[in-house]
Formats: sequence, C-alpha cells, structure tokens
Amino acid sequence: MAGKGADDIRVYFYRSRGPGGQRKNKKETGVRIVHVATGITASASEQRSQHQNRQVAMERLEEKLRVLRKPKRRRIPTRKPRYAREKELTAKRKRSEKKQMRSRISDEY
Repeated sequence: MAGKGADDIRVYFYRSRGPGGQRKNKKETGVRIVHVATGITASASEQRSQHQNRQVAMERLEEKLRVLRKPKRRRIPTRKPRYAREKELTAKRKRSEKKQMRSRISDEY
C-alpha cells in the first residue's frame, strides 16, 4: 500500500488448512493482514508460498480499503406512478369484495 506506514498493518502467519500433507502441516504459509485503524482483515492461504500469499492478502486488503474509501452514492427517492397506484387499489378493492362474499349469510328467509 503506497504511502502507508508499517504501523497501520499487522501481519500474522498461520498454518493453512486443507489438502497438502506433511509440507502444509509443517509450514506456516497462511497469511492474515489486519489494518489496525479500521480493523479490516484480509487473508490468503491458497498458494504454497508464504510470499505469494502475503502479496495476495495485501491486494485483497487494498481492495477492501479502496471500497471503504469510495463515497457512497446518495439514493434518489422515487414515487410509484399514478397508474401503478390505481392498479394496486383496484386489485385491493376486488380482493376485499371477494373476502366479503365469503362471510356467512344471515338466516332470515
């Protein structure tokens, strides 16, 4: 990350999971990088090399920070068009009439 000091991030190494046998069980090739200021983490353990995993994790962290810095677009509130509201209301009216027809008929005859 250009312009960032070593105090901004912490790098942790761990034994990665998955297939790989003895070599993977012995070596700590998994890399987890934590951005201290924001608490964002990025990890990589796909490669057999710690150096390659470190590069991949750093790229992922940079991408996450880039997304975080990107300004959010303001949502423009929209209204339903009149025809859509009218269509909804007519459907509601029909449903209501159908339900009222289900009610019991009085025994006055």
